[in-house]
Amino acid sequence: MHILLATDADWVVAEVTAALGDHETSFTICREGRLVSELVAVGNIDVVIADLQIGSMGGMAVAMDLRLDASSGAISEVPLIMLLDREADVFLAQRSAADAWLVKPLDALRLRKAVAAVTSGDSYTEGVPLQEVIVEASEGLGSESDEAETPEAETVDAG
Repeated sequence: MHILLATDADWVVAEVTAALGDHETSFTICREGRLVSELVAVGNIDVVIADLQIGSMGGMAVAMDLRLDASSGAISEVPLIMLLDREADVFLAQRSAADAWLVKPLDALRLRKAVAAVTSGDSYTEGVPLQEVIVEASEGLGSESDEAETPEAETVDAG
């Protein structure tokens, strides 16, 4: 497997290569986000792991660039894992169409699970639950009345 790691942080390079490195895995390290799509076009890349903060072009822009180039046929579709700085960044990862995302700090088990998931066609997410999960969980909850108790249906005095 060949992994393209897009980050300008040496500690991220060290953690990801230590967690995923073995005799069957090789890495290309890209420290400029704007070069990721070009490297995917030329290289034999199986997975892209993009840090949210990358020098001149962040992970969100890298994800959008990869997806646009793939949809135009300029490059082949490649699984993308985003490395998020905090849980609040999950919204960005959802909007970017990333196949997976992990919230830092990183660890080997979660990195391996994410790579295994995206290479088999699945996704791997963490942080704030996705909307579908919230809907499933709330379906089992009963309500005392038939009236909707939503903010849209609530009457409030202005005075």
